[in-house]
Amino acid sequence: MSSGVTGAAAVAEAMQAAGVARLFGVPGGGSSLDLIEAAAARGIPFVLARQESAAVIMAATEAELSGRPGAVLVTRGPGVGNAANGMAQARLDRAPVLLLADGFTGAERAFANHQFFDHAAMLRPVTKAAAQAVEPGGAPGAIAATLLDTALAAPRGPVLLELSAAVARGPAAPLPANALAGPAALPAGPALAAARRLLAEARHPVLVAGLEATDPAACAALRALVEALGCPALVTYKAKGVIPDSHPLFGGVFTGGEAEAPLLREADLVLLAGADPVEFIPQPWRYAAPLIDLGTAPRPLHYRAPAAGLYGALGPALAALAEGMQRSAWTAAEVAAHRAAWLSCLANPPGGNRGLSPQAVVELAQAACRRASADPRVSVDAGAHMFPCTSFWQAERPGDLLISNGLATMGFALPAGIAAALHDPARGALAFTGDGGLLMALGELATAAVLGVKLVVVVFNDSTLSLIDIKKGGRELPGGALGWPMADFAGVMRSLGGLGLQARDEAEYRAALEQALAAPGPVVVDVLVDPGSYPAQIKALRG
Repeated sequence: MSSGVTGAAAVAEAMQAAGVARLFGVPGGGSSLDLIEAAAARGIPFVLARQESAAVIMAATEAELSGRPGAVLVTRGPGVGNAANGMAQARLDRAPVLLLADGFTGAERAFANHQFFDHAAMLRPVTKAAAQAVEPGGAPGAIAATLLDTALAAPRGPVLLELSAAVARGPAAPLPANALAGPAALPAGPALAAARRLLAEARHPVLVAGLEATDPAACAALRALVEALGCPALVTYKAKGVIPDSHPLFGGVFTGGEAEAPLLREADLVLLAGADPVEFIPQPWRYAAPLIDLGTAPRPLHYRAPAAGLYGALGPALAALAEGMQRSAWTAAEVAAHRAAWLSCLANPPGGNRGLSPQAVVELAQAACRRASADPRVSVDAGAHMFPCTSFWQAERPGDLLISNGLATMGFALPAGIAAALHDPARGALAFTGDGGLLMALGELATAAVLGVKLVVVVFNDSTLSLIDIKKGGRELPGGALGWPMADFAGVMRSLGGLGLQARDEAEYRAALEQALAAPGPVVVDVLVDPGSYPAQIKALRG
């Protein structure tokens, strides 16, 4: 232990080696402050969030956009408890995140019950691995490096490291050399031969791109395969932009529901390209066509056994399938007709006297961005508004649209938008959120204001949990069970140091968007929305 390296420094070196860009979190005492100092000394700035779950969502978003791990620190006890929802989001949305929690030494446990519970046991269902570095004399840097490797291994996900103050401040072994293993190589032999044979025999194949296809190499190979086959491609929510909405072979968004079913019923082969089943709504598989499943690692397809499975690096697998393949029997006109029918069935009619239609909120925002030559990434919260957002926001590249799909947690859009704006300040971000989701993450408006990020937060304000209201059926619920008095989100933003604007009709919304997109820092645009069209849209989407 003569290296002069502290435990906090060794952990920071492991994060630096793994490409961690920022450390998000809400610190307590113990190891937190030492980690912040050690990380900053190695070029990893600290971003103070207002709530731990939001901090984990920020780290997960950074990881999704960068392809490298995100990192977040929290205090012991309540900090870990508050982080649980963010860790569940990272787990089910396949984001590699390292959660650093203050830990207890054995000596402390001899007298301390205050704030103590078994952190690892609580988070076990939503972590890939957990470890402790709480007793002096160990190698916390090596432990952190191993956990970071685990987080990045397929399928990606979050991990937990508990670090005590004694270890953070004490001497530690230097970080060993570490080489991260990439995805397994393309399987040769029978699996590839079977997949190529199925594809060669198919006349009407359909490809479904999922979250793993957002990797740049996989995306490029996928586009080349789709164009070689001339077949329609659908994308999951998290894969928006893998095939651009403007592409003539774009077939729509795949959820596992009814809206895309007319296209898939014509398929004689379905290729799942990085489409993790965690992305699909819980409905039975609807199609008889055989499946080719391509993923970075095997995973259970509960609904259907694939006719062929290729597991490893997606880019080479997709390129191998494309080699020498003939074009399918699909015509451009057929694909265009299916795409038009999909959009038509999901359309929101114009809003009435109660405000704008949800579709108009989305389309007017994108039109305003184009007029202003703005190109923000878009984050979308959970709730009824997510359906017009994912259907009508036009994405051209992976990462153009960010959403919690595996967990589908409310409170996602604002922290994700902050992280996206930090990741790429030139592009900035636009967060589409319902009023319920924003109320859950309201404190992060202060985070955005302090950071000065270029972020426009568009609030679909209808004073109701609209998606849950649709689900209530004939139940007689007490007043206030699914709604609240209309909040003044613009006023809240102004009180926190940002710009707050309200829009109650289309003219006000257009003017607010123009002002918001020209602003250098964060803006809330509080839009009155008519929720009346949501039930028909959700019925068309899910059946």
